[in-house]
Amino acid sequence: MSQLKNLKDRKKCYDMNMILIGNGGHSKVVKDILHAMDHSLIAILDDKFELEFIKDGMIYGPLSSIYRLHAPDVKVLITIGNNFIRKKLSDSLNLPKEQYGTIVHPTALVSATVRLGSGTVVMPHAVINADAKIGEHCIINTGSIIEHECHIGSYVHVSPNATLTGNVRVGTGSHIGASATVIPGKQIGNWATIGAGSTVIHDIPDHSTAVGSPTRLVSEMPI
Repeated sequence: MSQLKNLKDRKKCYDMNMILIGNGGHSKVVKDILHAMDHSLIAILDDKFELEFIKDGMIYGPLSSIYRLHAPDVKVLITIGNNFIRKKLSDSLNLPKEQYGTIVHPTALVSATVRLGSGTVVMPHAVINADAKIGEHCIINTGSIIEHECHIGSYVHVSPNATLTGNVRVGTGSHIGASATVIPGKQIGNWATIGAGSTVIHDIPDHSTAVGSPTRLVSEMPI
């Protein structure tokens, strides 16, 4: 009990107190961002842990621990790279939107007119320009560029060095691969995948995969 009390006392010294859901590779990157922002990471929860324990001053435990640990002054991030699993966890946890944090690495350039949804993470050196809208629980990864007036749905992953030029629309759950480029005004459907290094010059339907420069559809879910 004394260790838990010390953790609660320590929280008061930081800008934001965080709990991460997931203990994989994406979680490691988010931990670095929290450190750069002087936020306090108080717990990492993952069902790989059967019981709660404290290591190096931090709580580890199963997902069910969230209902004991979360509080109005503690924010939660789902640090799972897979878009579908991130949505599934968000639905199953059933936490209010206000409980989720939104973090932006200090080196990212984000216009004051951008709207960022709850649970979204903006990685180092990303650029998000004027009047762009980013949904909930998105990953805007390292060095990616989202130009003016783009609309990004929830649970989207924009991979490192991808570029969405002006007025691009990306539907819920879609994945834009590393170094892919989408030309202005194009639409990427829901739960679509754009391959790494691809150039999108046409609209991409829901539930499809497109690769190449220019892209061609390699799979498409029939309607």
